[in-house]
Amino acid sequence: MTAESVPAGGDPRRLLSDVRALAHRVRLDQRMTWAALLVLAAVTLIGIPFDWLAMRVDCNPDGSCVFARRGMLYYWPPATVLAYATIAVCYLRAARARGLGARVLPYAITGAVTTLVFPAAWLAVDLYFRSHPYPDMPLPYWLLVLDRLVMPWGMIGVTMLVLAWLERNTALLLFTVGYLTLVLLVLPMNDGFGPPHFGVRAGMAVPQLVVGIVLLLGAAGFALADRRHRRTP
Repeated sequence: MTAESVPAGGDPRRLLSDVRALAHRVRLDQRMTWAALLVLAAVTLIGIPFDWLAMRVDCNPDGSCVFARRGMLYYWPPATVLAYATIAVCYLRAARARGLGARVLPYAITGAVTTLVFPAAWLAVDLYFRSHPYPDMPLPYWLLVLDRLVMPWGMIGVTMLVLAWLERNTALLLFTVGYLTLVLLVLPMNDGFGPPHFGVRAGMAVPQLVVGIVLLLGAAGFALADRRHRRTP
């Protein structure tokens, strides 16, 4: 990161253009998008065995199954707090190494807040259905989308939107829109793939694996773009 002096009697338009170019360069140097996606990918992939091993599955003779994902409930709140703390530290260390400021606090706060959404939603639903009958199936599509949004992988997308805004990062915004489309509208994140005989645990693990791989690919792509930026004089 270098700074060059501009003659006081210079062209105001040229001066304004130089200031804008410098501000853009600073924003690029502040970005650690790849690190954030890498941490979130790791948290997602590590969560798969927790969900698999601690899931309670009760299957009936007719082939229908009832399951409870308690492992996911206990894993994600502390894991996401640790993840966003790690991301904040990565941004701060990189900013200090480059002699820049870091606007990571709003992102860390958003991550901490979204950590509470999933267990709060789970507790609210659990308390509600203790005294109310379950709704008729199938559930309205908008309710399924809302359910996916408050799940941990949906909240990851929300925090990525905040990060895209903080970094003024159009590429991350487009990636996040694609990610949320995948999580909310495409992958069966809440009920898994296939009928019960496929294996409830495996059916639940496959969508999470896809999400983790997508985040890893995003991290690799942004890391490559960041490396190219560093090489540009």
